[in-house]
Amino acid sequence: MRKSFLLLIITIVSLVFVACANKPSQGLIQNESIKKQQSVEENKELKIALVMKTLTNPFFIAMEKGGRKAEKEFGVKLIVKTGAMETSIEQQIGIVEELISMKVDAIVIAPGSSTELVSVLKKAQDANIKIVNIDNRLDVDLSQKIGLLNVPFISVKNDEGAYLSAKYIADMIQNPVNAAILEGIRTADNAQQRKNGAYKAFSENANIKIVASETANWKIDEAYSVATNMFATHPDIKAIFCANDMMALGVLQYLKDSKKNDVLVAGFDNLDDAKAVLRDGTMAVTIDQQPEVQGYLGIKYAVELINGRSVAPETYVSVKVVSKKELE
Repeated sequence: MRKSFLLLIITIVSLVFVACANKPSQGLIQNESIKKQQSVEENKELKIALVMKTLTNPFFIAMEKGGRKAEKEFGVKLIVKTGAMETSIEQQIGIVEELISMKVDAIVIAPGSSTELVSVLKKAQDANIKIVNIDNRLDVDLSQKIGLLNVPFISVKNDEGAYLSAKYIADMIQNPVNAAILEGIRTADNAQQRKNGAYKAFSENANIKIVASETANWKIDEAYSVATNMFATHPDIKAIFCANDMMALGVLQYLKDSKKNDVLVAGFDNLDDAKAVLRDGTMAVTIDQQPEVQGYLGIKYAVELINGRSVAPETYVSVKVVSKKELE
C-alpha cells in the first residue's frame, strides 16, 4: 500500500515537472509567432510602389508576380505602375511625381532609362521615400553627381547573360559567317551590358564578323522592321543576338516571312513565347533572368530600408541558359 502511494506521488511529480519544462519552449514559439504577426501588422500601413516599364512584355508580368508574393508575405500595400511602352520614359517620370504626391514609403523601380529617371528619383528620396533600383541600373556617375545615394540595385549580370546566349550560337559556327546584334534602348545600362556581352562572345570566334548592330528598342514590331533593313543590306547574315526575346520574336517572324531558315537566333528573357520557338527549333537559345525573384527582392529590400535595416548595395540574381535541351 505504501509502495503504491509512493509510486503515485512520483508519477504526479514527474508529470508536473514535464509540464513545467514544456512551458518555456511553448512560450518561445508563441512569442515568435506573435512577433511575426506584429511585424506584418506594422507593415500593413506601408505603401510601396513597384514601377516597371510596361506590362506589354511578359517579363514584367512575371516581375509583378514576385512583387505580389512579397506584398502578401510582408503585409504591405503594393501599388503597381507602368508605362504604356518600354520607351515611355516621360510617363515613368510622371508616375514617380505622382507617387511623391501620394507620399508612398518606398519606390521600387525598373527604369526605362538609366539617366532620365535620376533627377525625379532624387526628388523622391529628398521627400523621405526609400528607393530600390531593379532590372536596369541607374547611371552611377550621374546619381552620385546629383546626390541620389544609397540606392540598392537588384538585377542579373547582363553582360554575362548576353555572353552566354551569344556564345551558345557562336560555338555552333565552324565556317566564316556574318552576324548581327539587335540592341535594346541605348540609354539603358542593361542594353549596353548585353550588347557588350554579345560582342565579346562573337569576337572570340574568328569565323564570325559582326556586320550590323542596331537598336529595336526592345519591341517586337520594331525588330521586324530593323531585321528587314538589316537583311536588305547584309543578305548573308547567319547569326543574330537579340537583347530580349520580344525582339527575337520579331526577327523570327521576319525570317519566317522571308523563308530564311538557316539563321541562328539567340534571345534573352525566357518568355513563354520564346520557349515555344525553342521547342520547335526556330530559336537556338535564351536566358532566364528570374524576374519573379527580382520583383520579390525589390519589395523585401524596400521593407527592410523603411524599417531602418541595411541591405546589400548590389544583389545579382543568377542567370540560366535555356535551350531546347533544358525544356525537354
